[in-house]
Amino acid sequence: MDPRTELSEFLRSRRARLRPEDVGLPDYGTRRRVPGLRREELAQLAGVSTAYYIRLEQGHGENVSTAVLDSIARALRLTPAEREHLQRLTKPPRRRSGRAAAARPQQVRPALQQLLDAMEGVPAYVLGRRLDIVAWNRLGNALTGDFSAMPPEQRNMAWHVFLDPAARELYDDWEGKATDVVGILRLEAGRDLDDPRLASLIGELSLKSADFRRLWAAHDIRDKGHGTKDLHHPVVGRLTLRYETLRPAGDPDQVLVTYHAEPGSPSAESLRLLASWAATGPAEGVGSATPAAPAEGRESPAERPR
Repeated sequence: MDPRTELSEFLRSRRARLRPEDVGLPDYGTRRRVPGLRREELAQLAGVSTAYYIRLEQGHGENVSTAVLDSIARALRLTPAEREHLQRLTKPPRRRSGRAAAARPQQVRPALQQLLDAMEGVPAYVLGRRLDIVAWNRLGNALTGDFSAMPPEQRNMAWHVFLDPAARELYDDWEGKATDVVGILRLEAGRDLDDPRLASLIGELSLKSADFRRLWAAHDIRDKGHGTKDLHHPVVGRLTLRYETLRPAGDPDQVLVTYHAEPGSPSAESLRLLASWAATGPAEGVGSATPAAPAEGRESPAERPR
């Protein structure tokens, strides 16, 4: 992806969502040709010249200072995740060192996998770069989808949400889930704009899902966090679960996602029943993702640069 284009479109999208009254500017009721603030209004709020801001919005962010970026971020009312994204678009990090290192499959530490397996009553999985699903436990496998049965190229949360029909049945608020996933994927893209596998994933999703194209064009940014999800599981029915996102030490590109129910709630009982059901099934669903034979014309995650 082109950093200049990404920077330009991101700034325009953030400016378009603000109205004069949102930021304390007078609105004289004149008809605006474009939604949101004008460029000169944003420049005024940020304390920079209009010409300087226009050049930045055209994608020329190579020499912009941190102080100016902070001023523009405040004027645009960016969230912490959006600020990080803006910083990376103007000052892209160096590429990951070496093709050999990038080509290695992303794996979890053995101790982390042992922790996953020990969490028998807690659905859990680990997401890596590009939202690849790189490890899981038995209950996580039973809750979200049979990861072990998926072709390697489909073990990805964005692929699951947009291209797996079962996802629309699983998530009661599918639109909210999809919006979050796209926002996180946007943040991932800003961290490595040169990742060809991420570009390939985005291309596939754009080609096959009109919903993904719509949400991707919004340039919204999200970070992994915590909250509540309402699910409709095909085995145990309705579930209201809280989720937490934890970052294991030693690998900033991985996050551990866990789900749990309110103690004593109907969802807690349903989750217990799901654990019993999962325990009677085959054990192949437990464990980290291992390379499998790729579909014709496609590469497995083990062959993809990481």
